Amino acid sequence: MALKKKPVTGMKDVLPAEMELRDYVLNIIKDTYRGYGFSSIETPCVEHIENLTSKQGGDNEKLIFKILKRGEKLNLETARSDADLVEEGLRYDLTVPLCRYYSNNAANLTTPFKALQVGSVWRADKPQKGRFRQFVQCDIDILGDGTNLAEIETILAITKALTRICPDNGFTVRVNDRAILKGMADYSGFPEDETDRVFIILDKMDKIGLEGVGAELLEAGYAKESVDKYVELLAGIQNDAEGVRKLGETLSSVMDPEKAENLAYIMDTVSEINDVKCGLEFDPTLVRGMGYYTGTIFEVAMEGFGGSVAGGGRYDKLIGKFTGVDTPACGISIGFERIITILMDSGFKIPSTVGKKAYLFEKGLNKEQFGKVVKAAQEERAKGVRVAVAQMNKNKKFQKEQLAKEGFEEFVEFYKDSI
Repeated sequence: MALKKKPVTGMKDVLPAEMELRDYVLNIIKDTYRGYGFSSIETPCVEHIENLTSKQGGDNEKLIFKILKRGEKLNLETARSDADLVEEGLRYDLTVPLCRYYSNNAANLTTPFKALQVGSVWRADKPQKGRFRQFVQCDIDILGDGTNLAEIETILAITKALTRICPDNGFTVRVNDRAILKGMADYSGFPEDETDRVFIILDKMDKIGLEGVGAELLEAGYAKESVDKYVELLAGIQNDAEGVRKLGETLSSVMDPEKAENLAYIMDTVSEINDVKCGLEFDPTLVRGMGYYTGTIFEVAMEGFGGSVAGGGRYDKLIGKFTGVDTPACGISIGFERIITILMDSGFKIPSTVGKKAYLFEKGLNKEQFGKVVKAAQEERAKGVRVAVAQMNKNKKFQKEQLAKEGFEEFVEFYKDSI
């Protein structure tokens, strides 16, 4: 029986043309982030199952690729639960591993520590276009800084990176705060232990609209008075910094207005000093599903890209799950695979100042002739030109077409009677 040549469902092979685009985008991202003082790190792809199932990862904890115990540790006859079968799993994001990494290595890191991490993650999700079970995440995080400088630096860095990747696409950063989300729910009179359920319905705003959110809240059994007050509150909110401050005043009976002032200050500062052109809006319906967010949250939407292309926020309690001492933390992740898919679909061409040549030689060259071909290629490479050397195929036209897909623009042919 022949071995299976297709990749496992939800995974994919990356061909050279796409790999070159991925390298190009990654290089821009890393170069930009390093300019903001972020340092590259790496964490293992395998994590302790206890860390991955600590109720911090939201729905992602239902999508873990779990690794069976091995050898004497695995006893199928006596196993009664997952804990008897599994002790490790593939990471579903880079944030939980980063917090473990920081907890284990903080003594050898600067404070605050600005981490840049790029790596594959795995989720047993339903595959679809642009969504795979293995995919790359690109994260930056600032650990140990409880001031709003962390949010400001994070937003400045992500907007600079996206502008360099897609200079012709406008984009908007949407911001909110978990405290404001809770304040609006408390102000409207929803039961305190029901706010997460309210947020799940609110998160559908983009799909069902404000009226739809109100209708679904009523269907869920919430008091009409609370739902009406909530919908009216949401309908009257301005999306600028001044709107945040006014909302803080409205919620002052249930929330410290300083929470709103902090978010407004972040918005004002970014708007004043950012050297790239982008929108910045307060979005009171922005929720973000990860269980570890504690404060500011943000997403980035880009023209031509349905949905968000980046997202993150503040998570001041997660590191404390490892150390027993809370450490302020804030970060954001670029939707790398999403950007790559859309760039490829749009026929994006990598701007390059370096030429790519293919030297094709006829079959049957003698040693001296072959040496001349390789020497000529070496001379071109010394000038910075990328040169591939290959023997001509019988179907030379198809060979050139394939090389052209990989970016080779010039072809030089060598024949026995002309060398």
